[in-house]
Amino acid sequence: MSVLGIDQITYGADDLPTCRRFFVDWGLKLVGEASDELVFETLNGCRVVVAASNKADLPHAIENKPTLREVVWGVQSSADLRRYADAIRGEPGFVEDDGRIGCTDPNGLAVRLQVTKKREVAIESATFNTWEGRTRINRPSPAYERATPIEVGHVVFFVKDLVTCEHFYIERFGFAASDRYPGRGAFLRCAPDGGHHDLFLLQRPAGDAGLNHVAFTVRDIHEVFGGGMHISRCGWETQLGPGRHPISSAYFWYFRNPAGALIEYYSDEDQLTADWQPRDFEPGPTVFAEWAIDGGIDGHTRRQKNADGPSGKFLTDRG
Repeated sequence: MSVLGIDQITYGADDLPTCRRFFVDWGLKLVGEASDELVFETLNGCRVVVAASNKADLPHAIENKPTLREVVWGVQSSADLRRYADAIRGEPGFVEDDGRIGCTDPNGLAVRLQVTKKREVAIESATFNTWEGRTRINRPSPAYERATPIEVGHVVFFVKDLVTCEHFYIERFGFAASDRYPGRGAFLRCAPDGGHHDLFLLQRPAGDAGLNHVAFTVRDIHEVFGGGMHISRCGWETQLGPGRHPISSAYFWYFRNPAGALIEYYSDEDQLTADWQPRDFEPGPTVFAEWAIDGGIDGHTRRQKNADGPSGKFLTDRG
C-alpha cells in the first residue's frame, strides 16, 4: 500500500481570466469552466483546479494571498483508501465523502486521498548519447516549440514546524525521506521506490506557512527549454532558469504564477529505491543549482534575456 502521486491540486486565486490564459499557455487542457472555477488537465489526467478565492466550498488558505488550498493524492484501490482512512481518522478536519478521505495536515493544508483517476500514457522522450552508451542512432534529439506537461510532479511548501510535518507524512501516508537540510528542509517521496521527491517541506526562520512552488513533469530537458521559451514568448516572467539541481539532478525552469507563488517545468530527476540513504546538505547557492540562468531565455532570440540577439550571420562571416 502506498500513495502513487498527486492526482489533483486546487488553487484559490483572485484573477481567473489571467490564470486561464496562463495555464493554457503553460500547456494544460481546459476541461471545465464556470464563473468561479477553472479545471485543467495534464496529459495523464492529473487535474489543476483554479477557483475564485472567495468560493464558498474552498478549504482554508494557509497564507493571505493566492495559494494552493488543497492537494489530492492518488492511491491504487478502494482497499488502500479504507486503510488510509483508518490511519488518519483521528486527525483534525477528517472527512470521508464522495470517494475521498482527508484531513488537515499540521501546516493547515487540506490533504485528500482518492483512488487515482490518472491514466497511463505512452510518451516518446529523448534518449542521450554518453561516452559509455550511445543509443540514439541515425536520429536527432527532439526540439519543442512549447511544453505539454505530463503531470503535477511535486509540491513545495513553507511549513510552521518541519519535524511535525515530516513525521505526519511519513507516519500517516508512508512517505519516505530522500534528502534533508537538517532543521531547514525535507525532501519526501510517496514510496520507497520512486522519483526523488513528491513533496518538499521548508521551514523559514519566521516559521510561517505558505506555498513555494508547484512543479510539472515534462518529457526531457529539451521540453524544459521549449516550454520555458514558449512561456517567455507569451510574456510571463521567469523567476530563475533554466538550470539544474545537484540535489535530485533535475533540470528546471521557474516562472511566477498568477495563481500563487512559483511554477516549474522539470525533468530527469533521480529515481530511488528502499536502498537509498538520505543525505544531509547545508543550504547554499551551489547546492540549489549546479548552474542557472538569471532572468531566463528570450523565446524569440534564443539568448539570455536582455542579451544581444543573433545577427543572422553565419559563424565564418563574423569578424
